[in-house]
Amino acid sequence: MLTLWNLFKAFGIATLLGYGGGPAIIPLYEHQVVSRYQWLDSEDFGRALAFGNAFPGPIATKLAAYIGFKVAGWAGAAVALVAVVLPTALVMIALAGVMMKLSGNPVIKGMIRGVQPVIFVMLAMLAWDFVKYAFQPMAGPLPFLPLLLAAVFFIMVQFYQVNAVWGILLALVVGGVFMRSS
Repeated sequence: MLTLWNLFKAFGIATLLGYGGGPAIIPLYEHQVVSRYQWLDSEDFGRALAFGNAFPGPIATKLAAYIGFKVAGWAGAAVALVAVVLPTALVMIALAGVMMKLSGNPVIKGMIRGVQPVIFVMLAMLAWDFVKYAFQPMAGPLPFLPLLLAAVFFIMVQFYQVNAVWGILLALVVGGVFMRSS
């Protein structure tokens, strides 16, 4: 029961403190999961994050459900999901009316502009964590395949406007064929 409470606290607090959506919350989740409660190490968290990003939908709920399941089974997955969704939903309901009335207020506009650099830094931290794991040379005949895969994906999406879904599917196939561990 204590583990379920800790899951609720960890994901609930991180979700309430995270501003800017799922990707901005990931460093807060990582702190709770890796540093504070030590449910996963950094490498396992990075793998879970990469795996979760391969599927459609919000990353925060996928990551919470996965980690909750890994820590405490189906009950842990349910508690972690509730911890991610419920606090945010309650806060959104409570603040929706207030924000509608104050949306033209210059102070509110300034607050929103002021928090944008913080969101940028959190996303940059997330990107840096991805770089640490994604571009590690592999054993075997294609040691820099992850870097090559990232470059091809970037070029496909950025310059040829290929839908990102095709890049994800290609990466899943390439990873399954060339990057599997024995």
